[in-house]
Amino acid sequence: MTDEQLMRLKVYGNNVQRYRRLLEGNLTEQEREFVERRLTEEQLAIQRLRTSGLVHGTSKIL
Repeated sequence: MTDEQLMRLKVYGNNVQRYRRLLEGNLTEQEREFVERRLTEEQLAIQRLRTSGLVHGTSKIL
């Protein structure tokens, strides 16, 4: 994995943590749906980056 990919992985991971904390709070149904959608998008981005790192032959995965 490149330095840029590792940086993106960290940013996506931080976003996932933030969205999980938000979901623990008192949200309207619209807010909850939005946060859940964003959480899913960030998790998919992490998955894509990890898969990309494996495809390029690197074993350095967080």
